Amino acid sequence: MKKFLDMFTYNCPVVLSYFFICLGVLFLAFLTKKKSDVFFLSGRNSLLSPLTYFTLVSHIFGHASFEHLASNFTLILLIGPILEEKYGSILLLKMILLCGVIIGIINFIFSKKYVYGSSGILYMFIVLSSFVNIEEGKIPLTFVFICLFYIISEFKELLKRKKDNVSHLGHLIGAVCGFIFALFLHYNLF
Repeated sequence: MKKFLDMFTYNCPVVLSYFFICLGVLFLAFLTKKKSDVFFLSGRNSLLSPLTYFTLVSHIFGHASFEHLASNFTLILLIGPILEEKYGSILLLKMILLCGVIIGIINFIFSKKYVYGSSGILYMFIVLSSFVNIEEGKIPLTFVFICLFYIISEFKELLKRKKDNVSHLGHLIGAVCGFIFALFLHYNLF
């Protein structure tokens, strides 16, 4: 058994830990028949409740179902190791938490929907990944296509205002955070 376990490496501790925390939160939701979701839904709660401030970041750990978690983490687990190798574990962790708080605050102020899940972080990862090998004075073509495919489609969905339980605002904020973080990192401002 030990030889079998020695074949694996915890190659990107922040991304893998994030995944396992989200998996644990999903399991907790299953055990409590979704009663624990109150700790992972960020929205228009009372400013007097300490839970409001906790959920400004905890929302990035909750998911509605295994399919929801899998759809986000399929790409996070693909892109995450590249970002963690490029930027380091501590910096990536800071970006994840800061992006989560920014999404939570903007969602609290501008939306009546609850935000729930890691898709905003995924969008941050997608945009950040297009800047991994940026050259001085050049705009990465991958960034242009990401804007065309992901960001514009999310913006269109946001404008439709349909009731689909998807935080398109959270996706856009995550993408904008990824862009701002990439600029800060490129110009050594972080």
